[in-house]
Amino acid sequence: QVQLVESGGGLVQPGGSLRLSCAGSGFTFSANAMSWHRQAPGKERELVASISTAETGTIYVDSVKGRFTISRDNAKNTVYLQMNALKPEDTAVYYCKTKYLWRDYWGPGTQVTVSS
Repeated sequence: QVQLVESGGGLVQPGGSLRLSCAGSGFTFSANAMSWHRQAPGKERELVASISTAETGTIYVDSVKGRFTISRDNAKNTVYLQMNALKPEDTAVYYCKTKYLWRDYWGPGTQVTVSS
């Protein structure tokens, strides 16, 4: 079955960096676009970044452009989100997602807290 597992979250000070990882299994990872989403308390889940199978097609929400970078390593079945210059408003649970056979699959999420 399709599984996604995120890791790398934690507590970081404003201006700091974190790298999130999402390991996928149960599907042909290299054939699937992948995306990162986040949900802050009291807010709807939003798309943060996505990456195509070809790795060169990336999309970012305006609020993270220039600070976050999405990448993937198909040999490791892993997608990454490098987050730099973190701000308190980046605090959220971060989820990775893929679509397989017309169904969305989500990981359980990893908490990112940006606070001094």
